[in-house]
Amino acid sequence: MPVLELALERYLPGIEEALAGQEFLPAPPYVFAAFSLPLPQVKVLIVGQDPYPTPGHAMGKAFSTAPGVPAPRSLRNIYAELEADLGIAPKADGDLSAWQEQGVLMLNRVLTVAPGDAGSHRNLGWQHITEAAIKALNKQPMVAILWGKDAQACGAFLPDVPRIESPHPSPLSARRGFFGSRPFSRTNAYLSDQGARSVDWHL
Repeated sequence: MPVLELALERYLPGIEEALAGQEFLPAPPYVFAAFSLPLPQVKVLIVGQDPYPTPGHAMGKAFSTAPGVPAPRSLRNIYAELEADLGIAPKADGDLSAWQEQGVLMLNRVLTVAPGDAGSHRNLGWQHITEAAIKALNKQPMVAILWGKDAQACGAFLPDVPRIESPHPSPLSARRGFFGSRPFSRTNAYLSDQGARSVDWHL
């Protein structure tokens, strides 16, 4: 049985029991939205922390918002770096689904959060499941984009994968090295080196 399926079998029942009767984000149909991209098709991994805690914002993909929701501050900084790196102008909302269609897995380490309470579900066991998913990617041609210390800790699960690491794009740290890091063009260069097709980062 693949490592991700084993982790789901072992840890998901306990997580579901802990969530029973509670409100959480994103809505249940979207908790595993990132995995609608099959792991063998992943070319780029972007690791986030946990979903947006504002009701209506989270949609199951790291850094992405539901369609029509304005981009939060960290995502606005990502858009600014995308424009500086590749000349791609920011879009009006924060929906990054077009990236997933290009093979970009936007995976939060923790897949749920209590409304209005960032980080509230970090002790439920989600990290065991997302760690298994990340480890499953190690042997395929791809690139990992790891923003911030929490994401960079996942580099240990990907010893054979090129990694692009920088400070987190949050307003508190973006000017400490995220801006100017050119993650999008560098990702495409790494993919080209591996004989893989580049990502079209337009949204």
